Amino acid sequence: MLRLRAICPFSWRVFQFRPFSFEPLLSRMNKCTDEEQIFDLIEKNKAILSEKQVACALSMLWQFQKQKISLLKNVECIRDHPQFLTLHNLATTKMEFMNDNTLVNVLYIIQQFGFEAHDPLVEALVTEAWRRLERFDINMLSKFSSCLADQHLCFSPLMGKIADIVNRNLETIQDLRCLSVLMVSISSLISQRFQEQLVNKAEQLFDTIDSSQVNTARRIVQFLRNIKYNYYPLLERCNKVFLSNVNHLDLDSISKILSLYHSLQFHSFEFILMTKKRLTEMIPLFDHPASFVKLFVTLGPVAGPEEEKQLKSTILLMSEELTGQQALAVMGAMEEMESRNSRLIKKIASILYKHLDNYKPVELLRITQALIFLHFQSKELLVKLRELLLSYLKVSVIPSETSLLVCALSMLPSPRLDEAKISQIEAVLPQCDLNDLNSFATSVLRCIQYDPMYRNNTPGKQLKLLQKLDHYGRQRLRKCSSLNLLWEEVKSLKGDWFADSLLEETVVTLQRLIDEINYINVAGIASFISRTNYLSTSLLDRIASVVLQQNEKIHPFAILAIILPFSALNYDPPQRDEFFGTCLQHLNSYLSILDPLKLVFLGYSLATREYFSEDLLKAIFNIRFLAKLDSQLELLCSSLNMKVQFRLMELNRAVCLECPEYQIPWFHDRFCQQQYKKDFGSMNGAQQQIYKMLAEVLGGINFVKASVLTPYYYTIDKETEAQRHCCLPKVM
Repeated sequence: MLRLRAICPFSWRVFQFRPFSFEPLLSRMNKCTDEEQIFDLIEKNKAILSEKQVACALSMLWQFQKQKISLLKNVECIRDHPQFLTLHNLATTKMEFMNDNTLVNVLYIIQQFGFEAHDPLVEALVTEAWRRLERFDINMLSKFSSCLADQHLCFSPLMGKIADIVNRNLETIQDLRCLSVLMVSISSLISQRFQEQLVNKAEQLFDTIDSSQVNTARRIVQFLRNIKYNYYPLLERCNKVFLSNVNHLDLDSISKILSLYHSLQFHSFEFILMTKKRLTEMIPLFDHPASFVKLFVTLGPVAGPEEEKQLKSTILLMSEELTGQQALAVMGAMEEMESRNSRLIKKIASILYKHLDNYKPVELLRITQALIFLHFQSKELLVKLRELLLSYLKVSVIPSETSLLVCALSMLPSPRLDEAKISQIEAVLPQCDLNDLNSFATSVLRCIQYDPMYRNNTPGKQLKLLQKLDHYGRQRLRKCSSLNLLWEEVKSLKGDWFADSLLEETVVTLQRLIDEINYINVAGIASFISRTNYLSTSLLDRIASVVLQQNEKIHPFAILAIILPFSALNYDPPQRDEFFGTCLQHLNSYLSILDPLKLVFLGYSLATREYFSEDLLKAIFNIRFLAKLDSQLELLCSSLNMKVQFRLMELNRAVCLECPEYQIPWFHDRFCQQQYKKDFGSMNGAQQQIYKMLAEVLGGINFVKASVLTPYYYTIDKETEAQRHCCLPKVM
């Protein structure tokens, strides 16, 4: 043996350090069934591991984690294992030898195990990937961009470089899955023109994806949310993918999709109805607070009485285990559900109180709004809430943060703006946009209204502050030179201050930028006019003109918003019949899939302009549609539910009176009787006096009737004998 060792020293060394099995190490790794087997191989072979074997070991460890349900995942234990540290160090030393695909995969896996952006290995991998960026294929580029997004590097020069590569190669990209990842990653720093190019490319490639690719469709919706563009053609196609896979969607997916829809103001009644059924089936399946809170938040706002009762009783049992963030989510959902369960409100409020010091300013505002809306009174909680808001306000220098803090303070009992707070508000005014200015003004007016000190005598400092807010608001409007930028600031503005101080100036600015109204923003501008109820014939004429010239580019889902201001303001554009006819023609092929609520409001709006489309009315007044509408009414809050029922009744009445040839029956007798009984009350003193005088003039009380109902439930305050033979007045 010694002689052999002397003759063949090289062979002896190879034999001495060779692994205990002749089977290749990669094959043995791939046959491992758990983490311990992988770690055992690493420990025995760490001196000879290659970059491929390091990458394979990391990949196997991550595969084991992915296969486990959330409660059994042990990412921290794996990450802290001594042999994982060995892998981490080996990856650092062998990084330069990795091929491009391995490099990006290792970065992705290391991040999945919770290593932050400042970890030396993560930094080294990102730097090396940046060096190779131009040669990455579309798959590696998308995965790398996702890694950067997870590190919150969406605004970094590196992400900008990726956006440039995508822009240069957009025509050659044919993989929508990879493109959708890139679209989300680069969405924060691309131009409007590039955004439109990406939307068009996604639309072109949509038919190339399998109908089961829910994640691709979800990322496209996320991209549209990120760029604030509710592009209906793509949303509609994505929605079809979600509907065809609804039975396979998990709680996380449903929650994300509904949240994205809410942000885009995209309503899919069919998706809500189907996911409600799916979520209801999940109620008994979750017994862990994190999962059940997500279910509560997602299902609660659309739940029926039985489901709501189950949700509330279960969350009450779990309440002791809730974290501060989970309690905040539950409170927000209860506000949306208009809950009046005092026991649950009190319990969640006590959890909020325990964690109050840990909430950010925007979260404190959400807590304040929810507590006020739910009429919860706790002096101890409200006092602490005020103290925290004031402490944040003292150090706040960001206009949006300052405005939300002042807003929250103004909602609390006995709001008051002292000189220090007023000075702090004045200091940030030059940096404020219209939303911040409106928030400050609303808060000041609320303080003046509800603080007993101000009721009889409004201090001069508050009035001067309101004057400054008016000044900065008008100044901002006069300097505005882009309709798109203006629209971002005014689209959600509301309240007394805006209506009294800035509405007229805003309309003047819109008129100045009238040529920029086009098929993309026309529905938004129309909605603004409806909401503010401000008649500007030039703006309405421009809206009608855009519809007539660019109707093929306007999605049918936007037609209701466009028609609404003409109905609300009782205005007909110069080309009235052509305008309404074009709108309806554009809608005809969508009547069967349009949201039931929108169809009712659309029919009502057209009826107020004495425009009755037989196709539209027959799409509404049929058994199948009305059954679908009844199902949707169950998902609505009480106020919106009643509004829809009234609009349907008024439309039914108008059609019966104006278009008897359509043979649509009157079926609202019972509904009207219920409302009449609810609203009918005794006459006031003035009405009684008039009634008495009419009876004397006409020869007795037999010749006069009070609160008379017509056959279609119009209420006539007084009716004489002669009037009973007159024709009914027109409905609209």
